[in-house]
Parts: sequence; C-alpha cells; structure tokens
Amino acid sequence: MRSMDGFSHGVNLGGWLSQFDRFDEEHFRTFITEEDIRYIGELGLDHVRVPVDYTVLEEEDGTPMETGYGYLDLCAEWCRKHGLSMIIDLHKTFGYSFDPLDKTDKTIFFRDGALQERFFSLWERISERYAGCGHIAFELLNEIIEPEIREEWNRAALSAISRIRRNAPDSWIIFGGVMYNAVSSVPDLARTDDPRTAYTFHCYEPLCFTHQGAYWVKDMPSDYRISYPAALSDLRRDSNIISPQLAGCIFDSALDDMEMTGPEFFERLFSPAIETAAERNIPLYCGEYGVIDLADTESTLRWAADICSVFDRHGIGRAYWNYKEKDFGIRQIADDRARETLAKLL
Repeated sequence: MRSMDGFSHGVNLGGWLSQFDRFDEEHFRTFITEEDIRYIGELGLDHVRVPVDYTVLEEEDGTPMETGYGYLDLCAEWCRKHGLSMIIDLHKTFGYSFDPLDKTDKTIFFRDGALQERFFSLWERISERYAGCGHIAFELLNEIIEPEIREEWNRAALSAISRIRRNAPDSWIIFGGVMYNAVSSVPDLARTDDPRTAYTFHCYEPLCFTHQGAYWVKDMPSDYRISYPAALSDLRRDSNIISPQLAGCIFDSALDDMEMTGPEFFERLFSPAIETAAERNIPLYCGEYGVIDLADTESTLRWAADICSVFDRHGIGRAYWNYKEKDFGIRQIADDRARETLAKLL
C-alpha cells in the first residue's frame, strides 16, 4: 500500500481556525504561533492537520476574507521554515457542519447543487492560493455523518477533486467516508485513478474509552470512567449507553471472539480499509485519533501504543487529536515524561 510522503506522524491544530471559543483577532493571532510549530517539530512529528471553518475564509455571502487566509499563510510559512508538512482540512463548509451540538440538517448540502457549487468555488480559491506549496495537502470535508448520502458525497468529492486539479495538479487531496469518517466506510469510497489522492478515516475506538465522560456525547454520564485495555464484553455493555452510530465499530462481528482489546483489536477493525486501499493502490490516512484528558495517562499511553503499532505495520499516516486544549491536548499533559512518551508513539 502506498503512503503520502511527509504525512506520517502528525498532530491536529483543532481549536485554532475551527471549533474556537471566540471569533476574534486576538484568538487567531495567539492560539497557535510559530513557537508551537517549532515545538511540534522538536517532538519529532512531520506534519500538522489544520482544521479551518468556511467562516474564517469567507463572508456569509461567499466573499473571500483575506485576514482568514493570512492565518493559513503564516502557518504554511512556519511549517516550511521548520520542516513540517501541512494539511488544510475544511472542517465546516457553508451548508454543512458535522458538529453534534449544531442541530442543522446533516443531509441538505449533499442534495443541493447551489451549496455544493459554493463548496467547489471555495476549494478552487484555496487550491489556487496554495498550489505551489509542495508541503501542503487538501482535505475536502470533515466527517460526513449520515450513511444514506454516501453516493451523493462520492459524486461531490470527485467533482471537488476535478475542480482542484485545474489549479493544483500535484497536490495531495484527501477524502473520507460517512458515519463520522468511520474506518468501516472506507470500502464505500469512490474509486479514483488520480495518483495523488488518499482515503482518510478517524478512529476513536472504543469510543466509550476515548470519550469517557465527554459532555458532548449524548447520554454519556459525566462520571463514567474506564481503563485500557479492557474486556470486550465490558466495552460492549458500556457502549449501550450511547447511540449505535456513536458507539462505532465495537459491535463489529469480526471482534466477536476477542476477549481483550489490544493491537489485534485495531488490526481487525482496519482490515477491510487496508485491503481496499491496497487493492486500489491508494494511501490510507487517519486524520484523527486520540483520548480525552479525563482518562488516566497510563491507559492513554497503552492505547496509543497499540493503535500506532498497527499504523506503523501498514504504513498508515496519521494526525493525533489534539495538539492544544479541546479536551484532548497533548500540550496540556503536565508530566513532561508522559508528554514526550506519547509524542514518540505518535
């Protein structure tokens, strides 16, 4: 299976240009600085994934906002200076948001030609601006939710790739599937002969461990705690407290004969995606994986060691969620040794 050079070991810059607490210049100017990019390089990582919302790049009527592009320009320059690659990940577009706290319809965008045209136009502007930057890749859209629109999304993704290619013939383009970019959705992604495209997925499995106590997960008790590794029977029992869609792949029949989580747990979950990517000769990339800061540190390190061993075995590039804050930040780990140990695993 091929891989994307320069995009093997990364971290997300969530909370900066997307999922921010406040929309103002001071936040955008100070939340991530060149010092952060330098430090990420010192940790031994080779790229950053930069989630960005359309609201940072354009007005509600679609007029481009130069100030927003200026922040991406700075990050691109810092990455170039400190030897890092960069993924521009469109986290939210006009007409679509993955955010479970945003109660808007999650399917309208995929059936509305005008909304999609605006999406294509935004990517044309982004790709024209950064086409000459060999260290920058483009990720089309974060976490498509509803499985019923998989084919509509495939068509939109292929159209977006075609439009980007007019400006950026050599840039990597990344796209993922439905059910929040579930690894199980990879085999349903559109085939493409484009040699500079990659499939992506997200992995927070088992979710009742990685999101224990998370306030934004519907029906998740705030005081729920569990360690890793754990018995599969316990994880399946506890996963019943959240929706089957959010529980993810924990009930996959391929896991039925397993007693405990471990590297084999991830090997089995990833197997159909790995086989699909190998058969189609397309790189596989995990754009998000991580553990909430409410989990105990030793469990987090064991989980990271297990999942990263499978990434390494199959040459799967990845970006940890998250660098700073957002309930997952590695920068907030108080123990220097634990932070450095985690970074080495990533």
